[in-house]
Amino acid sequence: MDIVREAQKYEDTIHFEIGQPDLKPSPKVKKALQKAVENDEFSYTESLGLLELREKISTMYKENYNVDIDSSRIILTPGTSGAFLIAYTLTLKYKDNLGLSDPSYPCYKNFANMLDINPCFMDIDKSTNYELTVNHLKKEDIQALQISSPSNPTGNLYAKDNLKELVTYCKNKNISFISDELYHGLTYEDNAHTALEFSDDVFVINGFSKYYCMPGMRLGWIIVPKELSREAEKIAQNIFISAPTLSQYAALEAFDEEYLSSIKKIFKQRRDYLYDELSSIFEIDAKPDGAFYLWANISKYSDDSFAFSKELLENIHIATTPGVDFGSNKTNQYIRFAYTRDIEHMKEGIKRLKKYLLK
Repeated sequence: MDIVREAQKYEDTIHFEIGQPDLKPSPKVKKALQKAVENDEFSYTESLGLLELREKISTMYKENYNVDIDSSRIILTPGTSGAFLIAYTLTLKYKDNLGLSDPSYPCYKNFANMLDINPCFMDIDKSTNYELTVNHLKKEDIQALQISSPSNPTGNLYAKDNLKELVTYCKNKNISFISDELYHGLTYEDNAHTALEFSDDVFVINGFSKYYCMPGMRLGWIIVPKELSREAEKIAQNIFISAPTLSQYAALEAFDEEYLSSIKKIFKQRRDYLYDELSSIFEIDAKPDGAFYLWANISKYSDDSFAFSKELLENIHIATTPGVDFGSNKTNQYIRFAYTRDIEHMKEGIKRLKKYLLK
């Protein structure tokens, strides 16, 4: 957040740091929101969320993944942040161990710390395409495992066979399995697989911030095992009562597949452009499978990712995210680029980068 704040000082900053889409949601979303306002929909919904929206989410899982999810297992949450709190509260007790990859999204460990849960990090790198494997888990004593696919910061996608092996191993070892699938939809070659394809006894988190281009609406969801749906509802009642009502009504029209296909196409074009350009400047471990991030190795220029990000911002007004934000596993050698701005914006950044670094 220091980089984000500093970046606002310069009018000509090129933004590669912020992980939120600059594209708008389907026009149908705005119409649905306006209708909700006109109908004075300002009261709480039930804690599970609008039944109609939960049924639409259930239909989406059937159409996209061929899995049947009863709407009672779906809880709408204030962003995915509310979903993580439900997942961790349901699966972990005081001082239990939560398995996480390093690097990974920093809020996982922050939520764990808030709940007096121990984040237990396992190093990943390009040798496994930045995926955790069963071999990682065999070395750890954990009570729950959290993965993300596609992931932040590396953009990697968990392969179907590996995902299945992880789910099966965790089930056999009585380890709760939590899958962050927020970037589903934003995959560019292979389709993402949900953990729900391999077990009903998993916790799956998703939301409307990324693929659906609704970050400010603060709306996510969690799918829980059926026997825990009532317990999850109680937790939601106590933490946040219900997700934002107007956001829920707006999201009823978010599943506009024709519009969403255009969103995916735009992000793929951006990915391809930025990958091709950055590959001539930095070492890129792998072309990202999804999300909208590139994990760039800066070791031929610096061994301090935070200092390097500050240097780029101060000298050429390019904002990136230092790798150290995402863990300690060689993260001083990496910075993250987000391709959440249009190609013309990124072109100016690439021009400045090449001129600055190659001199």
